[in-house]
Amino acid sequence: MEITASLVKDLRERTGAGMMECKKALTENKGDIDAAAEWLRKQGLAKADKKADRVAAEGRIVAASEGGKAVLVEINSETDFVAKDDNFVSFTTAVAQAALASGAADVDALKAAKLPSGETVEEARAAVIAKVGENVQVRRMAKVDSANHVAAYIHGGRIGVLVELKGGDVELARGIAMHVAAMNPPYNKAADVPAEFLAKEKEIELAKMSEKDKAKPAEILEKIISGKVAKIVNEVTLYGQPYVLNTDQSVEQAVKAAGADVVQFQRLAVGEGIEKVVEDYAAEVAKAMAV
Repeated sequence: MEITASLVKDLRERTGAGMMECKKALTENKGDIDAAAEWLRKQGLAKADKKADRVAAEGRIVAASEGGKAVLVEINSETDFVAKDDNFVSFTTAVAQAALASGAADVDALKAAKLPSGETVEEARAAVIAKVGENVQVRRMAKVDSANHVAAYIHGGRIGVLVELKGGDVELARGIAMHVAAMNPPYNKAADVPAEFLAKEKEIELAKMSEKDKAKPAEILEKIISGKVAKIVNEVTLYGQPYVLNTDQSVEQAVKAAGADVVQFQRLAVGEGIEKVVEDYAAEVAKAMAV
């Protein structure tokens, strides 16, 4: 069968693969467009395997929510350029919806979830790799399924937050989510701060004190150190921080004024915990010149 420009165009529109790849696929499959599309998908899987070890520390955080159910998913690419690519963006949006609809409990289950196209998330990931030419990874997800108010907030596509709020309303939950995105508190309330953390901070504050202060009566010394540690606890807890939408009150005051309570929050940021490769081109050139 003759491989026409029209046939190549149809396959390209259908798969998103490059023109030369589409022509090769049609040639390999004697002009059968369905077989060619399948061939390209298989090639995509091979490409995905080859790219699997490349560091993917850019990408997007995506969210989907309905009622008291909400999910966040981190999907990584190698470059920020690809993170803005339409193929990548469409894939991430579809994955977030699949995470919500499927009720997947973790990333492994999510990879097996079906997309509206009929593909699994993992199959679609391989296809995206073939299109964008970079390693793409579905790395993490967070979810809340509750009868309470739940808010999902995405900041710039790079930070995502889920907040579960008992009492109050969705607007307050969203405000708290915005605060968590901005301030990144490690803990929710003072009771959540580990005893080891408190002991270490007490040790540090005692070491910072002058010999004169250390000579004060034990009860006074304890009061001084406890005051300093309490200030640190406020800094590292959601409830203790000044509320970003109204800095005249703490988050705890804002929440309690609404008769509410923050049950939990979850925060994901693109690439956190991934060691990025820093290219030293000057050193690379110098090494090449020395050979």
